[in-house]
Amino acid sequence: MGWGKQTKSLILTLCLLVCVLAHDNLSARSPIPRDSQQMIIGIARDWNDSHVKIYRFEHDSQGWVQVSEPWPGRLGSAGLAWGRGLHPSNLPGLQKREGDKRAPAGVFTLGGAYGDISSRELIRSPALPYHQVTPACLWIEDPASPYYNTYQRARDPNALTPWEKKQQMKQNDPAHEIKLLINHNTRSPIIPGAGSSIFFHIWRRGGAVAAAGCTVFSRENMLELIAWVDPQKNPVYVLLPASEYRSRQRAWALPQIPGI
Repeated sequence: MGWGKQTKSLILTLCLLVCVLAHDNLSARSPIPRDSQQMIIGIARDWNDSHVKIYRFEHDSQGWVQVSEPWPGRLGSAGLAWGRGLHPSNLPGLQKREGDKRAPAGVFTLGGAYGDISSRELIRSPALPYHQVTPACLWIEDPASPYYNTYQRARDPNALTPWEKKQQMKQNDPAHEIKLLINHNTRSPIIPGAGSSIFFHIWRRGGAVAAAGCTVFSRENMLELIAWVDPQKNPVYVLLPASEYRSRQRAWALPQIPGI
């Protein structure tokens, strides 16, 4: 005996409900904020690779749309290790540590821009905080300090202590003309020794050398990124080896990237 129209309709409704619940469950597990409309994605070949491809996506009514061709970039000379960001903190594998020459992998929000006084004109978004770097500007990389991995200002930039000089942000350095903070290990509680001072900035020698743990690429691409990023769109940075991206793409609701 065949099923009636009401039974078929009920089954169809239940199937649709299961699909909706499954989608919501996947979204709930994703570390990507629901209101994020900009995503920067870095893909390395494996955990020990210092080379990276940078992709940019915007979210619209159709979903995530790629907005440019990928850029070449460099990471820490030792590759990657799990950082501290929006993603779960208990993922198996190497964990980012101070001085390990690895870039933090995972999902991260972005902070403000830092640079020379001439860099201010490059900031297109009024909502993007900009800090002009002066001799008083410090970024604390000493794990023993209660101000570890925070931006601070010296009381007297004309009489810096030896410790303050070690924490002093770089000036008159082309690689640090303009940079953008990646919020690794910046949320409370900040873990001493888990890595500090992670930025997007300009690479050295045209990318011939790796970074210490930041994500770096050409000056042209850095200026394009600074002009594009809009804090009102809640941008995030996703940095992963290719295998991790493939395995987490669906559960984390990440864009599909051809060839990855």
